[in-house]
Amino acid sequence: MVQEIDLKTLSQAVIQIAEERGIPKDKIIEVIETALGSAYKKEYGQKEEKYKARFNQETGKADFFLVKKVVDDDMILKEGEQQDLEGEVKKVRFNPLRHIKLEEAKKIKKDVKAGDELEFPLPPPKRFGRIAAQTAKQVLLQKIREAEKEVILQEFSQKKGEVVSGVIQRKEGDKVFVDIGKTIAVLEKEDQIPGEFYKIGTRMRFYCQDVKETPRGPEVKISRSHPKFLSQLFKIEVPEISSGIVEIKSIARDPGSRSKVAVFTKEPGIDPVGSCVGQRGTRVNAVMQELGREKIDIIAWDENPENFIKNALSPAEVLEVKIKKDKAEIKVPEDQVSLAIGRDGQNVRLASELTGWKIEVKGVEVSKEAEELENEEVKEKTREEAKEGKEQKESSEEEKTNVSRETKEKEVQK
Repeated sequence: MVQEIDLKTLSQAVIQIAEERGIPKDKIIEVIETALGSAYKKEYGQKEEKYKARFNQETGKADFFLVKKVVDDDMILKEGEQQDLEGEVKKVRFNPLRHIKLEEAKKIKKDVKAGDELEFPLPPPKRFGRIAAQTAKQVLLQKIREAEKEVILQEFSQKKGEVVSGVIQRKEGDKVFVDIGKTIAVLEKEDQIPGEFYKIGTRMRFYCQDVKETPRGPEVKISRSHPKFLSQLFKIEVPEISSGIVEIKSIARDPGSRSKVAVFTKEPGIDPVGSCVGQRGTRVNAVMQELGREKIDIIAWDENPENFIKNALSPAEVLEVKIKKDKAEIKVPEDQVSLAIGRDGQNVRLASELTGWKIEVKGVEVSKEAEELENEEVKEKTREEAKEGKEQKESSEEEKTNVSRETKEKEVQK
């Protein structure tokens, strides 16, 4: 039983499939040529031989070639010789079905070199047998799947570190499977926001954490708990961040509960905190809405660690910051100790992660602290007044001396 293959119709169908799956046209032509070469080999060739096809999409015709590699004596393994795995030149067992010696090859093509491939034209078949046609179909489907996997891998490798959108498809145990377009991504338990519900059919945004190739195809790892997901959401909502005017210096995050974001700018006249908050909190609220109302503190970054730590402990009022070798000691009013530490130590823990300092909070009585500060201010004021009085006295004596000198000079002139 023989089958006639309509190459033009076949190519149109394959190209249509490729367009639907986002496979480049030149890649799909290569797939068709590989499939035709395999079919020709199955019908007319031998196992050791190598065949190639060149397909013309406009005419719907294909040219077939027998391909042989050009080898010289240095590339041929002699009888009993073993392959040197560390050698620069990989030697081969000479096979006349796959190889041609350099001397013979130069008779056909003068400028040919060792290592080149020489193509010998073959008559195109009008029909293929059932087995050959089936071989072509299998190769075609396999190569299309491989090309699709390659396209997916390239596309999502470029999206690594960015925000992607997807639809919740199904849940299996602690894992959530998300349709992100051309493939299904897995949201592991550790990448989920605690307490967040993933309803099937819901569209959500995710952070593309990693993309890797596996035997089953490209595997895309996504996350909603990663700190960089927060920074990427701000990049989308805040033009000053995406343009580089405002920079996110550090992030400390307790997913689903609270986060602290330190921002900074070198541009004069730009308020980095205000830029992230937005008018009436529109920008920060948009990010919070995406994260299930996770509270976000926008902190002004400062190169002075004392000021930075003071800002990071917001909303608590910090009276004093002392930087020691391996930690920072913080003094706050006695009634604000619990606010500085936060529920279950959350506020001080996030501030510590944000600044990179181990923070110890100590409460002090405000009245005593205020009295000490007031006494210091009074002493300073007294010193300043004494200094001003001395300067005025010296100035007055100098004026009197000048007047006396002028009077004596006038008497001498008379």
